[in-house]
Amino acid sequence: MLELGRVSRSSFYRFDPEGQPGTDRDMELRDAIQRIALEMPSYGRPRMTAELRRRGSRVNPKRVYRLLREDNLLCVRRRKFVVTTDSNHERKIYPNLARALVLTGVNQLWIADLTYIRLLQEFVFLPAILDAFSRRVIGWSLDRSLDEQLTLSALRMALERRTPLPGLNPTIH
Repeated sequence: MLELGRVSRSSFYRFDPEGQPGTDRDMELRDAIQRIALEMPSYGRPRMTAELRRRGSRVNPKRVYRLLREDNLLCVRRRKFVVTTDSNHERKIYPNLARALVLTGVNQLWIADLTYIRLLQEFVFLPAILDAFSRRVIGWSLDRSLDEQLTLSALRMALERRTPLPGLNPTIH
């Protein structure tokens, strides 16, 4: 029959003799999905499929995923913000003077950052000094302990590699 009618097997099984031509077979399911998405906006494909099944629909998770994607209802996970900066300390806090600075060349502004790297058995700390104009790392240091000498050694490396203009040399204690 399929060969005589020149119809694929999937088209034959998909054919709905009672359906109107041009109608969306998924309209009722789309409506149910959108109602659930309004009630529970954090539901993704697994929870949405389970909820549809609880409400009596026989649905495939792949079909639910396709409809969620087509209707732009896929849930976007928000990652938890982890605070790593300790602002409660006794040291002096300096204002950010570089905010309004317009850079025209190298060695006008150096910026620094400190991060940690997780290894199998421990953490190591990596301070880096960057030239803000060229965005190039000009000094760095790596150590197991986080102390002042670690950052000072990164600054010393930057001073050896670059020669700042007179009057811009920092004092290292």
